[in-house]
Amino acid sequence: MTSAEILDLRRRYERMRERGLQLDLSRGRPSKEQLDLSLPMLEPLSDYVCEDGQDARNYGDAAGIPEARRLFGEILGMPPEQVVMGGNSSVHLIFDALSRFVLHGPLEGDTPWGKLPKVRFICPVPGYDWHFGMLDTLGIECVPVEIGEDGPDMEEVERLALDPTVKGMICVPMYSNPTGVTFSDAVVDRLARMETAAGDFRLIWDNAYCVHHLYAGKRERLKNIYRACVEAGNPDRPMLFTSTSKITFAGGGVSAMAASPRNMARQRALLTYQCICYDKVNQLRHARFLPDLAAVEKHMERQAALLRPKFEAVEATLRELGDLVRWRKPLGGYFLCVRVAEGTARRVVELCREAGVTLTPAGSTYPGGKDPRDSVLRLAPTSPPLEELYRVMEVFSLAVRLAWAEKCEGK
Repeated sequence: MTSAEILDLRRRYERMRERGLQLDLSRGRPSKEQLDLSLPMLEPLSDYVCEDGQDARNYGDAAGIPEARRLFGEILGMPPEQVVMGGNSSVHLIFDALSRFVLHGPLEGDTPWGKLPKVRFICPVPGYDWHFGMLDTLGIECVPVEIGEDGPDMEEVERLALDPTVKGMICVPMYSNPTGVTFSDAVVDRLARMETAAGDFRLIWDNAYCVHHLYAGKRERLKNIYRACVEAGNPDRPMLFTSTSKITFAGGGVSAMAASPRNMARQRALLTYQCICYDKVNQLRHARFLPDLAAVEKHMERQAALLRPKFEAVEATLRELGDLVRWRKPLGGYFLCVRVAEGTARRVVELCREAGVTLTPAGSTYPGGKDPRDSVLRLAPTSPPLEELYRVMEVFSLAVRLAWAEKCEGK
């Protein structure tokens, strides 16, 4: 840029600041219109009797009602008897499962991880900040491994897995947060059969976006990790999780955990005195509203129709930025991962904030908030109305250009 062009850019940015915007693109929240699609679920149920005869309003099996377990068995590709229902958040189920590993060990006879001098987990990056936060909270060290177009760098994953202190990997394997990458069949197979020094190694398979396709004719497919692990002779390796947080109500959904019979027997035994049962009325409400996978997919097509224009608006601005950004077009999920010039991501966030636009903090997609190149940003376009999103992206574009110009001036 010439000096005149940089001066013009700064003037445009100052005019944008003077508009006093208050816009938020920091987290992947469903929009009001998305939430409204599930309002029929709040109509009174005609009765509260589950298919096995139990009254959903009363105490019951902590594993959940049979129709909900069957629904999530379909979604996760697991037998319903190997599914346990939870509350509105799969993050809660993951945190609880990891906590039980720390307190008791994954299976009977395993050393509780909390009694070991060091426990580490492989974390594909850019990744999900809540995963890193929960591991930190439990005293588990995060080991970042870069993610590529087909999943994490498997040579590095396999190398790390030969360290006995590495007890697992936590990931979003489909439409990954934030990259949008879906693990390839080859990656799934290698994760299933790879040698691990820790006999109690666990894959925390957070399949949060397994039905969140944006384009009906371009759906990506994720190979079933449990079946792959069974075939490889490692049936106890994966622990699968998902929820309806981005399907029905983020604050009032249901979640599920699924794994091998041994894992589930262990988890259910340890749940005995923790939880009499989760909200079975909500499970029944969901199972009646979405009785099978076909109903879920039809519902998600309506969600996708609301989301596509928002993703396309963001992508249009990113194309205009040309070589100043690198990004991957997601075919599903809730995010876009944008790489700006090295050393400018934090400045872009700062410039956006000063102009009234809140982004996810730079560095959040890496453990400890430390992006070694200061270049990765996560955009979450789902919540704002489309007209607001255009204003957000106008600010973002100015911020990216100005941060790059400042970097060039400082050379």
